[in-house]
Amino acid sequence: MSELARLDLGRRQRLGMVEAVWGEHKSADQITAVMLGLQRAGELALVTRVSAEKAAAVERQLVDQIGTDGAVPAPEHHPLARCLTWPSPPPADPAFGRVAVLSGGSSDLAVAAEARLALACHGVASDLVLDVGVAGLHRLLGELEGLRRARVLIACAGMEGALPTVLAGLLPQPVIGVPVAVGYGVSAGGRAALMGMLASCAPGLTVVNIDNGYGAAMAALRILQLASGGTSAAREQGT
Repeated sequence: MSELARLDLGRRQRLGMVEAVWGEHKSADQITAVMLGLQRAGELALVTRVSAEKAAAVERQLVDQIGTDGAVPAPEHHPLARCLTWPSPPPADPAFGRVAVLSGGSSDLAVAAEARLALACHGVASDLVLDVGVAGLHRLLGELEGLRRARVLIACAGMEGALPTVLAGLLPQPVIGVPVAVGYGVSAGGRAALMGMLASCAPGLTVVNIDNGYGAAMAALRILQLASGGTSAAREQGT
């Protein structure tokens, strides 16, 4: 294991977060070794950016390692979010409330799904609000009453990335913008959306990197932990 990775097994106690593993540039062998290390430490494994082919290879290797007697549940691949989890995410913690994850269009859905899965891995419930981009502003306006019940809003948008700015100008909750690499020509792989969000005139808007649904989820988690009186690990220990 030491030749492949040094696991941060204290992250949950330190930050209230499980260690996430970037899977896109790791081999199936590397991902398998890391997931086994996390499993042996009693930690949930969350591996992001895993293709269906690589996920199948990891699943085969893990079955070879742990057997098929059902004593240990099989890992789960989430195709839309492009992630692997092992074991399943925990039940939602009602102390966190709910997060609303919005997408400008269905092209943003993979990034939104990554954010929702990352939240679920930390016991945070979320609702998906789909197709509320500003090209049809009436659709967003029709969702405002329901959105007021969410504690944090995560807005995923490509093209010019205007959705988070509109939300931050209409609603008081923390808004986290996620620029998405969707759009023609000058959209430049999400850079136009990123720059638009960074240049937003809506005060207090938080912006993460392009396609970084996981990072947006962790920003929301930090806010929720503070609002709910500390990390989930601290609450479990009564501290």
